[in-house]
Amino acid sequence: MSASPATRRFLAAVLAAGALVGAAAVPAAAHDDDRRGHHGRNSSIVIGDVQHDSRGRDSRALNREWVEVKNTGRNAVNLRGFTLTDQDGNRYRFDRLRLDGRSSVKVHTGNGRDTHRDVYQDRRHQIWDERDTATLRDDRGRVIDTESWGRRGHHDNHRR
Repeated sequence: MSASPATRRFLAAVLAAGALVGAAAVPAAAHDDDRRGHHGRNSSIVIGDVQHDSRGRDSRALNREWVEVKNTGRNAVNLRGFTLTDQDGNRYRFDRLRLDGRSSVKVHTGNGRDTHRDVYQDRRHQIWDERDTATLRDDRGRVIDTESWGRRGHHDNHRR
């Protein structure tokens, strides 16, 4: 049995409308990836929350200052050789850390015992200021993500 011409026209109109909706959704999704600051299509590593400008010089105060690095993907990523820097050039280099999918690690300024959820820079002074930028680079030195704050409040400054 063949469909009537009216049925075929109706079906063609529905398919055309679906194609337009689908085409409109693709650029929006790509734009979201650009805003997230991912470097390349396969990168799932981003800077998450930031706790900066912790008052005090004791180790507890320095450990309340941290930058979160998140894996938004499903697969684990080896962060060995990745670096996290501030705008003054202070640098933390990840060593032997495998970040599970959909998990995060906090990079604390002070001293402590590294775990899969918390790592420590072992510094004796504050790193992250009221106005600063955290930059995350991969093991080849390519910028993966940036986060800036303190200029008219906390805001993202993601770059490719």
